[in-house]
Amino acid sequence: MKDNAADYKSYVGKKAGVIIVGIILCVVLFLITISVGAIRIPIPDVIATIFHGPGGTELFDRALWNIRIPQALTAVVAGAGLAIAGVAMQSVLHNPLASPFTLGLSNAAAFGAAVGILIFGAGTTGSSIADAVVVNNPYLTTVSAFVFSLATTAIILTIAKIRGATPETMVLAGVAISSLFSAGLMAIQYFVDDTRLASIVFWQFGDVSRASWSELGLITAVVAVCSLYLFFKRWDFNAIDAGEETAKGLGVNVSRTRLLGMIAASLISAIVVAFLGIIGFVGLVCPHMMRRIVGDDHRFLIPASIICGALLLLAADTVARTIIAPQVLPVAVLTSFLGAPVFIYLIIKGRRM
Repeated sequence: MKDNAADYKSYVGKKAGVIIVGIILCVVLFLITISVGAIRIPIPDVIATIFHGPGGTELFDRALWNIRIPQALTAVVAGAGLAIAGVAMQSVLHNPLASPFTLGLSNAAAFGAAVGILIFGAGTTGSSIADAVVVNNPYLTTVSAFVFSLATTAIILTIAKIRGATPETMVLAGVAISSLFSAGLMAIQYFVDDTRLASIVFWQFGDVSRASWSELGLITAVVAVCSLYLFFKRWDFNAIDAGEETAKGLGVNVSRTRLLGMIAASLISAIVVAFLGIIGFVGLVCPHMMRRIVGDDHRFLIPASIICGALLLLAADTVARTIIAPQVLPVAVLTSFLGAPVFIYLIIKGRRM
């Protein structure tokens, strides 16, 4: 018994150690992200400013507090949210290829946000990169994006109940859903003027630099509430991974857990897309990376994936801002470059299993 207790303590300790190291790396990368850019700020000055507040020159304070800190925090929150949404979807659907992007939720949310912004007047579009899309009513935009994400969730859950629905079948359904909403976006673009067209196209390139402090607060609130709920359901996800019959035998309401898990993932996708545009593959890549390190136990997989998502999007944003400086790439470009090969690898691996 003592050996078993010692083995379990070592098992938990190793996984907790991975999470702690991930948190430390995230803090270090956060400081590096803030320090680099057109104006390089030494990390000691960054730390002093964070703890003591604005105190440098006006240019220094504006660059740090109005641009870099909210942008870095947005990358942390959005990456964490997309990663945990991917974990939840992969678990409740028994599908290793599931993520908000691959199953069409991101495109559905993008269409809903565009409808809210352009048709219901929840936002305005401008003629420059700085004001490509300005969201005047974030609540209406988010609700509109969430409604279309929820409709997509209903379609996905219906397909998942069909006997013999393989992961490849689910992905093909996601492709069809994405194509449907992409067609809807193209239809909207066709009937707007040139300025609005350019703004909509630019907005679809996901980027974390668009969120201000107020928008960051709303994104953080939604992601935090949904993440806490999904972490609270970690034991149910473990039971579902063991099989639906096993989960039901343990008293888990599988249908309700699946529905609420998908709703939480949909809401995270909706809030991120509504403010930042489409950022693909974070929800697919991060859970698989962490499964290789901490395993399938959701007690550790969920927090590890959250940290991985934050690290991945922070790193991608840092590279996007510096790789062709002074030009800045949208962060979604880099996440797609990373995610596409991983996605192809998972499909090939799934066919061989």
